[in-house]
Amino acid sequence: MALYGLAELASRRDRSRAVAFVFLAPAVLFLAVGLVYPAVRTVVMSFFNKDGSEFVGFDNYAWAVSDPDALQILLNTALWIVIVPMVSTALGLVYAVLIDGRRGERVYKALVFLPMGISFVGASIIWKFMYQYKGSGEQIGLLNQVMIWFGAEPVNWLNEHPGNNFLLMVVLVWIEVGFSTVVLSAALKGVPTEIVEAARIDGAKPSEIFWHVTVPSIRSAIVVVAVTVFIATLKLFDIVRAMTQGHHGTDVLAHNMVEQAFRLYNDGRGATMAVVLFLLVVPVVIYQVRNMRRQEQEAR
Repeated sequence: MALYGLAELASRRDRSRAVAFVFLAPAVLFLAVGLVYPAVRTVVMSFFNKDGSEFVGFDNYAWAVSDPDALQILLNTALWIVIVPMVSTALGLVYAVLIDGRRGERVYKALVFLPMGISFVGASIIWKFMYQYKGSGEQIGLLNQVMIWFGAEPVNWLNEHPGNNFLLMVVLVWIEVGFSTVVLSAALKGVPTEIVEAARIDGAKPSEIFWHVTVPSIRSAIVVVAVTVFIATLKLFDIVRAMTQGHHGTDVLAHNMVEQAFRLYNDGRGATMAVVLFLLVVPVVIYQVRNMRRQEQEAR
């Protein structure tokens, strides 16, 4: 109230700016304290040793790109951020096209969207039971029981590297396909029917209509979905933690960042992993911002 009173005392010319400053100041303050300072502090910590008592320069970054375990973490993360967004977006698009305009479309959407209502930990527990291994004999896990039905030996799926990484990816894809379907289905509704009908009259095949009419028309929605899933994948912690705890070659950046800082008590390496994670996110965010600005300019 005191700040607002000072704004009232300002000249009419400056009053609007003063009022804007008064209302923006708390948000800017919270942003600085809650985001900017921790980010700067994290970068600084990445140049110190495990307890922050000694400056080590780029030693932590050298470890991140030379240590075999750290390189495996970077490789796993690269696989996740390439495969999961691509597969989730592609499956969501195909499913959205297949159910578009059909009877029961809402039911089909609801079915594929249901996993979005489950937490990552809950979904991980469900799929961990699917992959469960109990040695020889009767199995709890559905996948191993199917193996036995076909005369094969059960497999300890979550311990088998590198295949276990792809089995973990299935969980996130299962969750994100629902999001992709709903967003892309809404985008499909906005494709002008006149363009589709004109393509059919010109003799275009369904596949040609899909690639040359539908996909270009919803390109912006596809980009939004892919970027959203990409960022969610980079932040992945819950699935790895709940299913393997990062063992057997399944660790990723976000999980190892927490491991280094809070279990191994190595603040320097934990901060380094956080900085690497940040550097991976920044280009994608910049691209998305530019893409949104371009769309706004085209809409004018």
